[in-house]
Formats: sequence, C-alpha cells, structure tokens
Amino acid sequence: MLILGINTSGPACDVAVVQAGSCLSERREEMVRGQDARLPAIVAACMDDAGYTLQDIDRIGVVTGPGSFTGIRVGVAFARGLSLALKVPCIGVTALEAALPAGQQGSAIVALPAKRRPPDLSYWVQRFRTGAATGEPEELGLDAIKAELGAHPHFVYGETDGPLGAALESIDIHEAHPSARRTAEFAYDADDASTIARPVYVRAPDAALPGGRKL
Repeated sequence: MLILGINTSGPACDVAVVQAGSCLSERREEMVRGQDARLPAIVAACMDDAGYTLQDIDRIGVVTGPGSFTGIRVGVAFARGLSLALKVPCIGVTALEAALPAGQQGSAIVALPAKRRPPDLSYWVQRFRTGAATGEPEELGLDAIKAELGAHPHFVYGETDGPLGAALESIDIHEAHPSARRTAEFAYDADDASTIARPVYVRAPDAALPGGRKL
C-alpha cells in the first residue's frame, strides 16, 4: 500500500511517501506562510523522488491539528480534494499522533506547545496506550500537566528544551515533533478508512476580524 503523508500544522510544508513501512521519499520546506502555493509542488516532487505518480496512491494521511489554524486548513483541504480526485481514503491524524514515535509501549503523553508567551503558557496534550490514542487532544497548562504526571506516570514526548523541560525537570522528556512520515504510518494502520479527515482546532483561532471580533 502506497501512502502519502501531509503535515502543514506548523511552520513548514512536510510531505512523505511511505510503502510497506519504508519511507520512499520525504521533503520538508520551512515557511511561516504560503503553504497553499507550495504544497502541490512539494507533493509532486516527493512523488517523483519515490518513483510513483499520484495515481499510484492508495491512501492519504493528513495532520488535522491542533496547530496553525491556516496551515491545518490548507493541508486538510488539499488532502481531501486530492482524495476525491483519486478516489482514495483520506485519513485524519492528529499532530500529537504524528509526533508519537513508532513502537511506543505503555502509557504515554505527547505535549506540543500551544501558547508560547509567558505567563500564558499552554500545551496541546493527547494520551496514548501502546501507540493508540485513549482520548482526544486538549489544551493544558504546565501546572495541570505536572499534576497529572505526578499522579499517573507516563512516558512524555515533546520539546525537551524550554518551559516544559524546566517544569518537568525530574521527568525524562523524549524529543518528538509531528512529521509527515509518522502521519503516513498512522494512516496505514488506520482501521476505519471511511472516516473523512476534519480539522481539529481544540480552541478557537487567535486571529481576529476588523474591530477585534474573534473568528
């Protein structure tokens, strides 16, 4: 099965082609904006690198969030449009799933930065058990994460530097970031290929309309 993985949930266009557990090609371009203009070309180049065409794709995996509001919309819209054109399933993968290393065993928490400016620091959090999600993504502050890990120890995956590492100094944090490759691997293992990928925002976007009204 040939899987196309797409991740635009952060400041980059990240694409991978995976087959039978092997990554055939992978491309990542850092960018804060302009994913909508670059994503089709990056996908085409990645398919060329893998030696296949879009018509060879059996399934598409796309990161649905949480993350960049605009990036998520771009990636999900492109993936869903491509899946309709190719008549193949489009599997939604959360950013936390796409950051969880392959083969994870036991209880785990993935924590990725949400609000980065002190004192309003928060993290997107999702819990897992042996690679399978046990709940939906949510937004938690450092104190809540610290209290939960104190009561219920987990393996922790996320950024090792910064406030999270300082707050959890007695806990080992394993470096992990969302990737298109892990997105494709999750899509390959998905049991229900009929579910339509939809954006996962967790909270309303920070952007505001003219006059200060929230979107």
